[in-house]
Amino acid sequence: MGMRDDMSEDMSEKAAAIRLLALDVDGVLTDGRIYYGNNGEELKAFNIKDGLGIKLVQKVGIEVAIITGRNSHIVARRAAELGIGEVVQGREDKREALAELCRAKGLQLSECAYMGDDLPDLGAIVAAGLGLTVADACERVAAAANWRSHLGGGCGAVREACEFLLEARGQRDTLESGFL
Repeated sequence: MGMRDDMSEDMSEKAAAIRLLALDVDGVLTDGRIYYGNNGEELKAFNIKDGLGIKLVQKVGIEVAIITGRNSHIVARRAAELGIGEVVQGREDKREALAELCRAKGLQLSECAYMGDDLPDLGAIVAAGLGLTVADACERVAAAANWRSHLGGGCGAVREACEFLLEARGQRDTLESGFL
């Protein structure tokens, strides 16, 4: 598969340098809706295709982290299922959370991508070496991001971002052909 139409050479170089992909949850890994059951339990729906995309980037050495402003046992469970070791919950300042994560891992912000969808994500999107967003992001975030998916949050946008990173590294075809 060739380079995606929206992947310039500069964008490809930035994407190929990524060693950490940090993701928001609500509106990115989910469609942003929160369901409450009759007994007060909170429910979230995750897209299985996003999960495979995460597994694929992990295979090539890109670490994945979650940074979210809310606290949820569901998020911790999904992260554990996907082998995501870094889960930062309850953080309003996502830019600082991303910077702390980078320092702890010995990474530069230029080696990190951050994917968010709304104003609380704006600082992290701008600070990251590669700011990613979903098709249905708020306009301010969409304008600040380096790259925008064609799909909405919770509908495969993370998978699309993972494929974008793999393509920039020239590893997408090899990984996908492993399923033949």
